[in-house]
Amino acid sequence: MPAASADIIRQLQREILPLQGFKPPTAGRAVDFHLGPLEAAFPNHRFPTGAVHEFISQTRQQSAATHGFLGGLLAPLLKNGGVCLWIGGNRSVFPPGFPIYGVSPDRVLFLDLPKEKDRCWAMEEALKCEALTAVVGEISEISFTDSRRLQLAVEQSRVTGMLLRHAPRTLGTVASVARWEIIPLPSEPEEGLPGIGFPRWQTTLLKVRNGRPGSWVVEWSAGRFQFPEQAAQAAGLHGQGVALALGSQNIAPPAPRIAASVPLPAVRAPHKRRTG
Repeated sequence: MPAASADIIRQLQREILPLQGFKPPTAGRAVDFHLGPLEAAFPNHRFPTGAVHEFISQTRQQSAATHGFLGGLLAPLLKNGGVCLWIGGNRSVFPPGFPIYGVSPDRVLFLDLPKEKDRCWAMEEALKCEALTAVVGEISEISFTDSRRLQLAVEQSRVTGMLLRHAPRTLGTVASVARWEIIPLPSEPEEGLPGIGFPRWQTTLLKVRNGRPGSWVVEWSAGRFQFPEQAAQAAGLHGQGVALALGSQNIAPPAPRIAASVPLPAVRAPHKRRTG
């Protein structure tokens, strides 16, 4: 492809992305979600704020895992005094668990509405309010028209919307920048410590507008998202590099350490009784 044509295509992509909800953050207001390799799936290599994200869950376990993952996303959004409005029907979320993910419970307001059509209307009106930083709405069934109204609202206010769809009858087409699925995984306990490890999820981007869907193992530890598989690969490459360096210098690697240094008692040979 000629260089001139490639430049024209890149310019068109930069002009189209803001129209699809991928607007660059305002200067000085960029948020670091510590999503590492996952952010490369988005067109601008950055988690889109001021847009609507869709989260799909089929079981109660997946729903609880999604709430935990959302806590990790809300933490950087609300760290500078922002406020989130959580619109639900039966208050299944557990607010005292938010501090685990760095979210102060008093930064989250709850609105309980039993009917989904009321929750949809309330979410649209809340997304128009620039005083809010994020809005979470538990709406299982939503039409494309209603979701488009949510997207139009965030394009004006730059509020981030999280649409939670638990056990929807049909997925359909929704005007969101990304469709997520969060599945809980067994945690890895810390070496030498009792109990369970940190929260861990199989995080899948089922659909990304103008992006690359994919799946990652994500863990919440040390107050941020971590990617244990990438960390293990990096550690393996580092070990290989050390081995190659030692080999090129003809230096023997250090002998492995023995965990127990307590001397063992001497074993005497059995005394033989003389006969005759």
